[in-house]
Amino acid sequence: MAKNIVNEVPQSIELPAVRVIQPLGEFYVASIDSKILCDITKADVRRMIEERPFETYLGIQRPLVGARVRDLESYVNTFDACFPTSIVLAIDRKCAEYDEKKRILRLQNFVDKDAEEQILYIQIARVLDGQHRIEGLKRFAGEKFELSVSVFVDIDVEDQAYIFSTVNLTQTKVSRSLAYDLFELAKTRSPQKTCHKIAVALDQNKKSPFHKRIKRLGSATPGRVGETITQATFVESLLPYITHNAMSDRDLYLRGKRPARVAGSDLRKLPFRNMFIDERDLEIADIVWNYFDAVRDRWPNAWNSGAQGLMLNRTNGFKALMRLLHPAYLYLSEPGIVTSKAAFEKVLGRVKLKDEDFDIETFKPGTSGEALLFGTLRSQASLDSVKLA
Repeated sequence: MAKNIVNEVPQSIELPAVRVIQPLGEFYVASIDSKILCDITKADVRRMIEERPFETYLGIQRPLVGARVRDLESYVNTFDACFPTSIVLAIDRKCAEYDEKKRILRLQNFVDKDAEEQILYIQIARVLDGQHRIEGLKRFAGEKFELSVSVFVDIDVEDQAYIFSTVNLTQTKVSRSLAYDLFELAKTRSPQKTCHKIAVALDQNKKSPFHKRIKRLGSATPGRVGETITQATFVESLLPYITHNAMSDRDLYLRGKRPARVAGSDLRKLPFRNMFIDERDLEIADIVWNYFDAVRDRWPNAWNSGAQGLMLNRTNGFKALMRLLHPAYLYLSEPGIVTSKAAFEKVLGRVKLKDEDFDIETFKPGTSGEALLFGTLRSQASLDSVKLA
């Protein structure tokens, strides 16, 4: 069989690096420019829509997830973008050379025409962890974005699979609720911080319909009972009233700018946005309070119940109610007005559902139950004709 020879000139890069020795063996921790990293992993990233040897060894497939890549494409261009953990690479011995004295790791393509196989510049590295970050960095528009990489040289497929599984399958993910709680420490405004502050305020006030109901860190708070929704659920249900892109709005504040106000149909899509931009956060909290106070009075047993069979005060019920807030608010008020509890009570009073009707047999767990409850509430409250844009 004829050799597959490509006429590519030798190319090399030198990276500052240190050798690290661990029980598995040695590897190198280096600093690399993101544009170079994207170039030397290009062929491997292309293959990620197919099976790779070490993923076959594990019996799994891990293709690129488009939504995650798009999120990272936006994130890498924000004011405080940061990837502090290492990208993990595997590299053939023919493409790597370490200078212990200078602490330089030299990577190069392998284009010996007498060899059975060549390794092109875009084939130098195989990605064991970090493929989504690399793909997202292809859209980086700034001048400099360096990353740390852990480079394993000449490790066999079994060890590649072991590293892959250790990094990707045993790590503990950070709770989304905890992530939102950390916005408390931020010095600048953001939609996330505002929604977090509203959640905390409603959870702490003794008269609030959410008093001690919100799991701040995503799990039950010691010494408290009756927590039925997570902070992440609350925040992510309120954000769509304020922004289409919370990350972009936060980035503008970090750069000393202010997000754009909206008008017309866009204001109906984001009825609390201009209130947020005008820093009327307490009034947004008042609207949410008044609405759910009306819910509590309309269905007191279902809202206050701790029974397993009822769902109004749990994730599905809360999400459906938050979706209903949109047409109910626009039916009663112009965006920017604080709607009273009494006004919400008139709308909710049209709904024929009784406390005992909010059971998990009728409104099953998952998105189907949430959608059914929202549709039922909207129809019975005569809000179907309300335009949301």
